Amino acid sequence: MTSLLAHVDSLGRFVTKNLEYTARVLLMVYLSLRATLLDKAQGFRQIVGVISAQIYFTGWQALPLISVLALGVGSIMIMQSLANLTLLGGTQMIGSFLIVMVLREAGPLLVALVVIARSGTAVASEVGNMRANREIEALESMGINPLSFIVFPRVIGGIISVLALAFYFNFIALIGGFLVTRFVQDMPFAFYTDSLMRAFAQEDVLIFLLKNGFSGMIIFVVSCYQGLSVKRSPHEVPQVTTQAVVNSIIFVVIFNLMVSALFYLNQLRSLGVV
Repeated sequence: MTSLLAHVDSLGRFVTKNLEYTARVLLMVYLSLRATLLDKAQGFRQIVGVISAQIYFTGWQALPLISVLALGVGSIMIMQSLANLTLLGGTQMIGSFLIVMVLREAGPLLVALVVIARSGTAVASEVGNMRANREIEALESMGINPLSFIVFPRVIGGIISVLALAFYFNFIALIGGFLVTRFVQDMPFAFYTDSLMRAFAQEDVLIFLLKNGFSGMIIFVVSCYQGLSVKRSPHEVPQVTTQAVVNSIIFVVIFNLMVSALFYLNQLRSLGVV
């Protein structure tokens, strides 16, 4: 009995700690949005400049890595699906299979992991060093709110970058992957694209925007929050950077899992299965 109560206490502390963390992060999002709308200390041009720099680093400079990853994932999925569907006599289902695996499931997660590894760590360490070197206090002494000048532009730039990278990843994986595997399979390109277009549904646009948009927001909000949590010492920066990576991965995976579960439960309900 005592052991059971200890496990319940431990679970309660874990849930409470994560709920408090989520509440603090959401409060920072609200305050950064409020500060951007109300504070006029920094001009619109400065905010756009920070957003553009974030898009350049997160979106543009990640294109080579995303290209290699998308070609590899797309080629492997196309070859595997063709090999198995041909044996089962269901080649016409390749479009549905690839839309589900690439666009709905693998694409959002893989793009998010690349962005966490490249940009989430960079933002957490950059903001952490700014805090340790008292640059944020210097901004505040000039009347500039760090939430509107540092957090808000990075979150907006991150969301735009993740959406653009996810679109690019899907295109390269589905079309580039087909062209790469053209030498080992003889499926006509017109048949392949027609199968993809027939499988693509209106709900896929909603899933694309939900998963990738919120993943981008989660990554950059968590990274900025962890960076701002540095107190005084530069030695804290590696610790908060690691925590930003761990928390971003956990939140992104849980969010993607919830969206997928709700989507497929809704489909089963519409079919009358549940």
